[in-house]
Formats: sequence, structure tokens, C-alpha cells
Amino acid sequence: MRIEPLLRWLDRLAGGRHAERTIPPESREHPSTRRAFVVITWLLVVEFLIGCAAVVVAFVLQLSGQPVQWEVWMRSAVVLGMTVTLFYFAWRAQSGFYWAYSRLRLFSKIFPIVTLVIAAIPGLYPLWMVTEQIVYSLILIGVSDYLESDHMRAAFPRPPKRAKPGPGSGLDTTTGA
Repeated sequence: MRIEPLLRWLDRLAGGRHAERTIPPESREHPSTRRAFVVITWLLVVEFLIGCAAVVVAFVLQLSGQPVQWEVWMRSAVVLGMTVTLFYFAWRAQSGFYWAYSRLRLFSKIFPIVTLVIAAIPGLYPLWMVTEQIVYSLILIGVSDYLESDHMRAAFPRPPKRAKPGPGSGLDTTTGA
């Protein structure tokens, strides 16, 4: 079974109109780009291990007779799902796909904010999970720092905006026809 058609479908779903846009091979193969993605991959591995550790802690607590809140289980599942998604984005960005770099950059900025805000809700999570969320956020901020470097932004330039049809283009802009 060939996996590339499935990956292209996922790319189209996640990447939208920029799904096919890639950066030039010299930008993708540049030592600074490759080095950034090595570090990003390792940071995501640490994120995944932290997420797995949270699940293990929850299981151990549950097995030892301590009740584990539903929110803890949900948070653990969401963190693992987000991390797997970030791995996919990192992998496709490393392959040169602009959309994946863009999504990885966006989510590595948004997830830490959301995670820290949720961690600040008193009594929602036990202290060990609040600590896990803070560490998770700090590591994601590290991912964001690598993606925001001057080199990475230059390697993955924003695509030009599409030109809007003008009055003499033959397209009726009032009806879309």
C-alpha cells in the first residue's frame, strides 16, 4: 500500500490552498534549516515523553486507589494528540511544505498560551499536572523560537496573496461568475 496518496490528502486537508507550495531545495537542505528541525524534533520527542509520563502518573494514581479527575484524562489525551499533530507538521515542514511550517509556527505560539491559561484555573488540575503543563508550554515556546528565527522565516517565505479580479478582467465580482 502506498502511503503518499494518504499524505497528500492530509496535506490538502491541513494545508488548504497552500498544500502544494514548497520551498526551494537549497532552503530545505541548508544546514541551519536542517539543524533547526533536528532540535525541533527532539523538543517534540520530549513533549511526547512528558505527555506519556502524565498518562502513566494518572494510571498509577488510579491503580493506587486515588481518584483521577476526568479533566486529567482528557488533558492527557489532548496533549498526546496535539503532539502527534505537531510531529506531522514538523515532518512535512522539514520536507519543505510551507503550510506545515506555518501551522507548526502558529500552534507553537497558541498552545502555550492556552495551556498556561488553563493551568491557571484554580483546582482544575492537580499540582503535578499544572507543573506538566508549564513544562510543556516552555518547551513549545522553544519550538516557536526556532521557527521564528530570521533564517527560518527567510527559508519559508509567506506566499504572495492572490490578485483580486479587477473591473476589466471579465469576471463579475458581484455574483462570483
